[in-house]
Amino acid sequence: MNKTTILYCAAAAATAIGGTMHIIMSTSSLPNNLNSGILFLVGGILQVFWVVPMIRRWGAVWYSIGIGGTAVFVALWVITRIPDNPITGRGGPVSQNAIIVETAQLAFIGLAVAVLAYESRKKQ
Repeated sequence: MNKTTILYCAAAAATAIGGTMHIIMSTSSLPNNLNSGILFLVGGILQVFWVVPMIRRWGAVWYSIGIGGTAVFVALWVITRIPDNPITGRGGPVSQNAIIVETAQLAFIGLAVAVLAYESRKKQ
């Protein structure tokens, strides 16, 4: 396995971890907060789906969409940790699961940016 294949697989693994954790978190959120539960479930499914464009190397547009969607998830998490935020009105706690999810998401963003840089260099 060459270095570029490892890069694509690592990005796929990172988004799979974040997505799987979001799906797991949705099961505990759905009974208490329908909106959060649906957000976690749909977002998690999309993140797990994003393994396909990374492994199959669908191209820069797909990688960019994945980066953007994941960045939105990270931004929502950061915003909802701030006291008196406009979404929940209170600062949320930081759980161990959240740390795993955010780490995986940030890793995906970094790896996908590296994939974009690699593909850009490859074209030149």
